[in-house]
Amino acid sequence: MHMSERTLSTVYDPKSVESRIYEVWERGGHFAPRQGTRGTFSIVMPPPNVTGVLHLGHALDTTLQDIATRFRRMQGYETLWVPGTDHAGIATQARVEQALREQEGKSRYDLGREAFVERVWAWKEQYGGTITSQIRSLGASCDWSRERFTMDPGLSRAVREVFVRLYEEGLIYRGNRIINWCPRCRTALSDIEVEHIEEPGVLYHVRYPLEDGSGHLVIATTRPETMFADVAVAVHPDDERYASFVGKTIRLPLANRSIPVIADSYVERDFGTGCLKITPAHDPNDFEVGERHGLPALVCLDQDGRLTDLAGRFAGLSREEARERVVEALREEGYLVQDEPLDHAVGHCERCGTVVEPYLSEQWFVRMEPLARDAFERARRGELRFLPDRFMKVFEQWLTNVRDWCISRQLWWGHRIPAWYCASCGQVSVSRDDLDHCLHCGSADVSQDEDVLDTWFSSALWPFSTMGWPEHTPDLARFYPTSLLVTGYDILFFWVARMAFMGVHFTGQMPFQTVLLHGLLRDAKGQKMSKSKGNGIDPMDVIDKYGADALRFMLASNTVLGNDLRFSWEKVEGARNFLNKLWNAARFVLMNLEDGFSPLPLDAQSLDLADRFILHRLADTIRRVTSALEAYDVGEAARAVYEFTWDEFCDWYIEFAKINLYGDSADKKRQTQSVLITVLSRVLMLLHPYIPFITEEIWQALPNTTGRLIDAAWPEAADLPQDQAAVEQMRVAMDVIRAVRNVRSELQIPPKTSVPIVIACDSERVRGVVDQVTEMISRFCNAERVEVGAGIDAPKQAAVQVVTGAKIYIPLAGLIDMDAELERLKKEAGRLKGEVERLEKKLANENFVQRAPQEVVAQEREKLADYRAKLLTVEERMASLEG
Repeated sequence: MHMSERTLSTVYDPKSVESRIYEVWERGGHFAPRQGTRGTFSIVMPPPNVTGVLHLGHALDTTLQDIATRFRRMQGYETLWVPGTDHAGIATQARVEQALREQEGKSRYDLGREAFVERVWAWKEQYGGTITSQIRSLGASCDWSRERFTMDPGLSRAVREVFVRLYEEGLIYRGNRIINWCPRCRTALSDIEVEHIEEPGVLYHVRYPLEDGSGHLVIATTRPETMFADVAVAVHPDDERYASFVGKTIRLPLANRSIPVIADSYVERDFGTGCLKITPAHDPNDFEVGERHGLPALVCLDQDGRLTDLAGRFAGLSREEARERVVEALREEGYLVQDEPLDHAVGHCERCGTVVEPYLSEQWFVRMEPLARDAFERARRGELRFLPDRFMKVFEQWLTNVRDWCISRQLWWGHRIPAWYCASCGQVSVSRDDLDHCLHCGSADVSQDEDVLDTWFSSALWPFSTMGWPEHTPDLARFYPTSLLVTGYDILFFWVARMAFMGVHFTGQMPFQTVLLHGLLRDAKGQKMSKSKGNGIDPMDVIDKYGADALRFMLASNTVLGNDLRFSWEKVEGARNFLNKLWNAARFVLMNLEDGFSPLPLDAQSLDLADRFILHRLADTIRRVTSALEAYDVGEAARAVYEFTWDEFCDWYIEFAKINLYGDSADKKRQTQSVLITVLSRVLMLLHPYIPFITEEIWQALPNTTGRLIDAAWPEAADLPQDQAAVEQMRVAMDVIRAVRNVRSELQIPPKTSVPIVIACDSERVRGVVDQVTEMISRFCNAERVEVGAGIDAPKQAAVQVVTGAKIYIPLAGLIDMDAELERLKKEAGRLKGEVERLEKKLANENFVQRAPQEVVAQEREKLADYRAKLLTVEERMASLEG
């Protein structure tokens, strides 16, 4: 390799490197599975919605998956990472409808279903490509030849197959049930698409008179506008206050209708008045009470959230307006007894924020109990592992308390329900293929169900539908079940649980072996990022400013499994600085290699102390990083390689290496060059899963490297010489050098001024270790002399530093102006005493401690501890100078 090919530019510029290298990887087929030596590793990408741009959560998701994929690829696994996108029914339809309204002043009904769906497909083609290009720019090494979309023909076939099989097994049914209805999106929602928010409300106490005029009952309700659909008043069967009322009838206020008084144990005697209005069409619990007592289900709110004709003079009013008018009428006509404030949880549509309406309608449901039971049993048998494992309990609790899943959505974009209704015989035909006749009577007068399936229905099949199921494809046989799923803990129920029970039911296996749940991205203050708060960060802005590697390393190194992660620009700058440090270290190594250099075998017998130290620590780091990555603890692995690279390799070993590089011995020089290139190449391997672009760029400049770093074998600790004694000796030398440099810095002694050093060792053993590194200490501290001994008395007027096993003294006579330094220290001590007294007084004030925010009090306590420690140091220094 010629010198010109092995040089690196003065400054690392991610913009000139990242897109070029990604193109080389993709064009060279480096992302496709290749024959491995250790079995297979597979992962499916949680498909981002085709609704525009990625957010930082996607960047974290993608980074963690890519780290796992690149690591396993280097370990020798046949690795497959399947990318793809989700059609995202409600979200995508809402975006296209909004654009249609704003640009053309039209609704989807103006276009008609077919033309509107064509618009959505066109929109998907335009913006779906944006998503994949952004994932590429993050460095994702997924196999784009296998890219999938949830409405691809193959995946759509899988959806139909699953629907039909579940229907044939009696696990999909159509029925009247209370569902969550969003009046704005005009569609049903599943329970987990509803966000419950604590809001201030009012509990209204309303008098319901008995029809025979013998008295009245008082019910308490937060929703008086639904009283027109009341079909009974219920009391608890053991409530003696109301025993005589059961069986009587009541006149419904404002409605001129009679309803019965019934007894049901669902009623809570201690809540409100102990009397409950029963409204089966507008409350899921009331629906069950109504079914038990054979009561009708009357509807007083329509799909737009407006009152129906059942409400008489209030018909056509919105829910909000109706509540005001109804309460006003109840007050005027003497039915309102009292109203009291009540904070309660109110369901909101996760997509648009509208208050959700419990609504009785005919929908399609999945019967969950048998499916959930099978998945639960598999999980209990150890077929699924969660990281962190605390989420297993959450997963199991959901599976054991699950309700039937409403899967029909009143949308036009999505997988249309494969059910046809016959106008001739009234039967329903469910089919894998489109029908033009009734399967029961043969009539051609059939029409397909207008609804589409919940988006989560198709994404629940993602791990096996992307592999070609229901066909028995080679990919399905080779890579399913997948090895790992990486996703946020916030969609444990939405997606993870549904994939689990669908996978078990249709393939007989859990769809993944391990689920890694990461936290949410928050801003620097710990607030959840959102567009409405204006604190969201576009990952493409971060990449544009600092490069993908810096963003990836910031996200990964700050990750603690299952915990939320705070984003700050300072953290990204820290990651960028680390990349620059690595780049400069690589430039230093390459500039100190001759053209045509080839490293020597590393013989432990001929290596210097510093060489043996760095190679042993490299082996330790390889073991630590490998162990952490095998446990998917990416944050721990990142921190380990960061500490080794920045501190031990760059800040220490490279400085030690200069002794031999610029010395007189050609043999020593070549040996040091060999250690430098060995350590640098292994560091690049360890860092490649995290910062793939810069490591690949440096790798291509190294001598004697063949191929691409993406295909290199993961480093082995066993290949390196080990010498724990060398580590202990070097730690002593480094501690002493650091201590002397600290004194120089604090007392502003110039580096060129030589200083005397006295090292008082705690024992002869420590002295023996220090003796081994005295020459190194002398060189790196610019020592006038180094005196070492056990039991040495402290010299007078000396700065002192304590390290493990020894005290280091630097006699200061002649080095500094003692009187001026003592005067400076006295002033500093006075300032610090003032701060300590101020904070002690503040924290002794009970009003401050009790009323101030806890984090403020904690910060003040931290400041006090810090000032006390600084004061102690200053006082010790004064004592040493006065001695």
